[in-house]
Amino acid sequence: MLVLDPVLFNQWHPVLLSSDLEDRPIAVEVLGENIVIFRTSNSVHALKDLCIHRGVPLSLGEVINDEIVCPYHGWTYNTCGKCTRIPSMPENRVIPAKAQTKKYQCSEVFGLIWVSLGEPEQEHPIIGDETLNNPEYVRVMMGPYQLEAAGPRVVENFLDVSHLMFVHEGLLGDRDFPEISDYHVHQRNGQLISDEIEVYQPDPDGRGYGVQAKYTYKVFHPLCAGFTKKINDSDDFFHLFLMVLPVNEQKSTAFMIMERNYCLEDEEQVFTQFQDTLIEQDRLIVENQKPELLPLDLQSELHLISDRMSIAYRKMLKDCGMTFGTT
Repeated sequence: MLVLDPVLFNQWHPVLLSSDLEDRPIAVEVLGENIVIFRTSNSVHALKDLCIHRGVPLSLGEVINDEIVCPYHGWTYNTCGKCTRIPSMPENRVIPAKAQTKKYQCSEVFGLIWVSLGEPEQEHPIIGDETLNNPEYVRVMMGPYQLEAAGPRVVENFLDVSHLMFVHEGLLGDRDFPEISDYHVHQRNGQLISDEIEVYQPDPDGRGYGVQAKYTYKVFHPLCAGFTKKINDSDDFFHLFLMVLPVNEQKSTAFMIMERNYCLEDEEQVFTQFQDTLIEQDRLIVENQKPELLPLDLQSELHLISDRMSIAYRKMLKDCGMTFGTT
């Protein structure tokens, strides 16, 4: 069932890797709405995944001459969702005006296909103020990761620096060095930005040696966040961006993009396998948290100074009026 969240309804949401959409249509779910994504000769498109005739998903059909054809009775829909052909109807009959399915805005950028159910402020998706086009950096796509958890839970876990020493012990943290130095979170141009937070990490990116790392976290909008990680005594850094598809309040799909200025010739697999490992460690946590939905009442759970990023995130969701995935 479609969730009419006042904030997320008008956002761009990543639904597929561009590389995954070829000549066959693909079914996705966004905020409880079933949508079919298909590629034509010049663009990508999103329609409600339902033939108006007998309720068969259009995603089971095929794309012919840049139109999508229902597999049940051959009803054909153009990229605007209007039915253009009903094979069983005589040629001299006019196709009923009701013979159409809903069209959604669809865009392809950053190696992802995005959908908006409403009217997004931006013509095309953006990730904060990042352009992801600096030729001096290497970019790696990670995921998608299917998680049985609400989107806000997934994002808050990403922003939680003090779990690194326990959930990711031996990689991103060491329980013998659990202290988090004091830091503050700032709101700038609608984004949340943390001060630098320094932590010791035994193996921060899969290369196999320990460093003192400094994190700066950002929240661009309710289900899009990122951080910059710098290494002490080095010019090395990387950005990691998280974009969460709100499938429904019980399921999410996480897409991640890493952008780095070092090891430019290294195989992507080193970094993607490392992130795969981290996600599986996080899965155990986010899929078992109670309540399943993120509490926005700050009195419902105990918070510490080290939780300032999480506190700011919950306040942000409450202030913007988001209801999806929260309680």
